[in-house]
Amino acid sequence: MSESDENRETILANFQACTGVEDVAEAFTQLEAANWDLMTAVNQSMAQAQAGPDIEMVEQRINGETSVITPTPVSSSSNTELPITIASDFAESPSTSQCKSRARRINFTVTHLDEIVQFSVPENLTVWDVKTLIAGKTGVPVCQQLLAGWANEPQSDADTLTKLKIPHESFLFVSSLNSENNGFNTGSEEEKLKRLYTLNVHDETTKKDYSLKYPGTKLISEIKQDVAAITSIHVRHQVWSGWPSSLTDDSTELGLSGIMYPQHPLSVNRSPDAPPRKECKRIVVDIPSDSSEDFEEFEDASESFTVDDEMFVDDVASKKLQPLLPNNVEDETAGCAHFADEFRNRYGSNHPDFYPSTLDEAIREACFKPAKERKLLAVYLHHEGSVLTNVFCTQLLCFDSVLQFLKDNFIVWGWDLTYESNRNKFLTSVTNSLGTMAAHTIRNMEVERLPALLIIMRMRSNIEIFTVVHGNVGVNELLTSLIQAVDLFSEHQRKEAREEEERNAREMIKTEQDQAYQQSLEMDRAKEEARKQQELTERLEKERLENERQETEARKQAQRREVEKQLPKEPEEGETVGITKIRFRLPKGESIERKFYTSDKLKALLNFLVVKGFPQEEFKVISSWPRRDLTSLDSEETLQELKLYPQETVILEER
Repeated sequence: MSESDENRETILANFQACTGVEDVAEAFTQLEAANWDLMTAVNQSMAQAQAGPDIEMVEQRINGETSVITPTPVSSSSNTELPITIASDFAESPSTSQCKSRARRINFTVTHLDEIVQFSVPENLTVWDVKTLIAGKTGVPVCQQLLAGWANEPQSDADTLTKLKIPHESFLFVSSLNSENNGFNTGSEEEKLKRLYTLNVHDETTKKDYSLKYPGTKLISEIKQDVAAITSIHVRHQVWSGWPSSLTDDSTELGLSGIMYPQHPLSVNRSPDAPPRKECKRIVVDIPSDSSEDFEEFEDASESFTVDDEMFVDDVASKKLQPLLPNNVEDETAGCAHFADEFRNRYGSNHPDFYPSTLDEAIREACFKPAKERKLLAVYLHHEGSVLTNVFCTQLLCFDSVLQFLKDNFIVWGWDLTYESNRNKFLTSVTNSLGTMAAHTIRNMEVERLPALLIIMRMRSNIEIFTVVHGNVGVNELLTSLIQAVDLFSEHQRKEAREEEERNAREMIKTEQDQAYQQSLEMDRAKEEARKQQELTERLEKERLENERQETEARKQAQRREVEKQLPKEPEEGETVGITKIRFRLPKGESIERKFYTSDKLKALLNFLVVKGFPQEEFKVISSWPRRDLTSLDSEETLQELKLYPQETVILEER
């Protein structure tokens, strides 16, 4: 075989890294014996290292290819049939094929980054064989693999799947030691608790998969309670695989449990010791017949279902869950108060502060105040016929971050659309307050997409529905929609407030001038007094303008401080990777410099200039080559995408 010296040095280095053989001569000899085939040499070396006095290495040639058959170590006194592991492409002789045909097969689903691979193997294979298969399918070398999700953590790569009692369906998560983002949950405890984790839970009893998102502060016990609710497996009968072996206390917070980030695979099964499940009568929602036009009853609603006997008993009566509003509400104000009370009774005290009056009054409270005092209006539309309702209310609408954000920026108003009469009353109120187009938008909403959150804002003289957040979103999507609405609203609010102040100032000046003119006509005989009065008026006007100028400057300073808080941290001295240095040439010939990460957005660069006293409204930022007005570009693009690295000089020009 012909190999260049460079290739052989690379293979030699990789072989020593995988096997830990420090003796170069010994490593060289083993590679020569394997004809410089790295995988074959590693297999042979690892098999020799694991072989004990009861292990025999057998070399078998099949179809002109050599494979190494490594029996798994067993006691010499054992009468158990010896499992066989084939470590090279799993080539089989007739005898081994016959042996495997009798073995139970295990189906593996392996997640690597965004890739999912599946394969089936007999249970008499070893962990090493599974890793070899994964290496062939994902490209991650055996010696670099980190596997999570074992039902029972293997002690060595020689452990067989039989010994580990691997279930028929097994889910593994593979990452690489050489990968910068290897899936481990690294960072400080505070950072871990602030993260949002995705748990991919496989229910082995129903073969269903669930993707559950939780903050790092969620307790393991609370997660198991949630899983019990969606799988009908009581917590004490849950048998889990995939949790870190170090996790022994269910009161541990998720971020500190040692799971993978951002996703972690888990599987849950019902304990074989669990008592048989009993049939229970279905729980129904008391939904009136006149609302049947809006939604269809579930296909299996008339069938009984089974759950754990700890949760229900045989004779349990059908529990009727009353809508948040009674049928045929006549007084909208009383209906809003009833809605708020029922919502609190059902979902607890931690809920939005619903505005206790009509929709028209809520719109006036949010939109018809001076520009500075206006807020956004969030209209929550509830419906008992949607399967999303309880999850949306408990997990999203009553989530602490969402509640605080709504309290700071919104007037929240709620209504229940379950009854057709109340739906029609709401549509009438919308038509009167917002117009027919808004009513048409709400009328076309399907029950399956409820509940919904309507974001309403005033822009100039128009009051419109800015966006509709449907019930099938997560916390992140909900917060993103709310933040986007607030950002757009704040921008328009600042402009309108400034225009309103200027308009008031003009009107005040005009009024004062008219008064002075009238006084000059009426006081011909007192010109000197009029002159003094005029001087006094002008002095007061100058003082007022100066006060306004100082207030404007104070607002600008406050804006700079707010923008400065949002600036990303400047790279530290000594950091070189992903760094760009930007020099800013100021209008008066001065210049300043600052370092950014290439992943920072253009918005960060422009905000830095705002902090330095050069807002976009007054200055343009021009790149030297090619010449571009950066203030006219998309501020969400990164400095790397705009090719502003590794260094760049930009010029500030007054508008």
